Amino acid sequence: MKIEPLVIGDLTARVPVMQGGMGVGVSLSGLAGAVAAEGGIGIISTAQIGYRDPNFDLEPIACNLRAIQTEIDKARQIAKGGIVGVNIMVATQKYEEYVKAAAEAGADLIVSGAGLPVDLPKYVQGSGTKLVPIVSSVKSVQVIMKYWLKKYDIMPDAVVIEGPLAGGHLGFTREQAENPEALHYDDEVLKILRYVNEAGEEHHTRIPVIMAGGIYTREDMEHYLALGISGVQMATRFVTTYECDADDAYKQCYIRAHKEDIMIVQSPVGMPGRAIRNPFIEKAKAGQIPHGRCHSCISACNPAKTPYCITDALINAATGHVEEALLFCGTNAYRAEKMEYVKDIMAEFAP
Repeated sequence: MKIEPLVIGDLTARVPVMQGGMGVGVSLSGLAGAVAAEGGIGIISTAQIGYRDPNFDLEPIACNLRAIQTEIDKARQIAKGGIVGVNIMVATQKYEEYVKAAAEAGADLIVSGAGLPVDLPKYVQGSGTKLVPIVSSVKSVQVIMKYWLKKYDIMPDAVVIEGPLAGGHLGFTREQAENPEALHYDDEVLKILRYVNEAGEEHHTRIPVIMAGGIYTREDMEHYLALGISGVQMATRFVTTYECDADDAYKQCYIRAHKEDIMIVQSPVGMPGRAIRNPFIEKAKAGQIPHGRCHSCISACNPAKTPYCITDALINAATGHVEEALLFCGTNAYRAEKMEYVKDIMAEFAP
């Protein structure tokens, strides 16, 4: 199959691969810059991006906002002129401030999900930053595109479809995530693709659609390209790279994992998620995880009612304290057998 570049407005990725945003601290400047340097699109997750700042416990949001500029600048130094963007969850507290900070820092694009980013265009007006909503159903993309047209007279620059095989928090019910085959999700992918293509044609613009969730090999990518998708987003495959920003202990959890170790968990912020089974999950079920200070992460979180702090659990993962961590992963994490270099993965997907 002939592989075409991924074109988003005036941005062109030679390799049609976007690296998925992974928080907390898993995809920062090191990974994003490396992917961008090899012709893909590198994505920095802004989820608690400032967790290494010594003042993080006292002023997490201020630390995060400062770190957005720092990490984008560092990624640019690695990227050799490649495309660097950020992932910002709609559910983030002070979402508007994060979006504005990313645009001001010069992010090439903002990828946004974990909710419907209906007001995303309002926060980046005049910046030139490309806007890429994440959707999981044709209904959600219809809502976003109709609202953006009516309120802001713009269309998305690209759309990411995140399927039920993705890692981390999922836009599906627990039952759907546990039995993804029953969804026949390619049918939904085709519906979304058809709607986006028709809307783009009607408004004389081309809106590339990018598939995320479960893509691990070139064969996986070619399956979606054959359906008419323009590119793919991969996250799990990049965790076990030398350039990934997480601690090596986290990466080794992927390499040691078996298929039966990957499970659906209930996140303390109310969404199902996919993670690697470990002692922490068992302790969380038993209500044995003590709460620390609130880190102002997700707007829907009520610390008084959550079984544990998800920020603490994810920081533990990124820093290598894996026995006390929530180890988010995609459905294919068990397929990792060794550490890899980003350039070798990108070569596998290159034209």
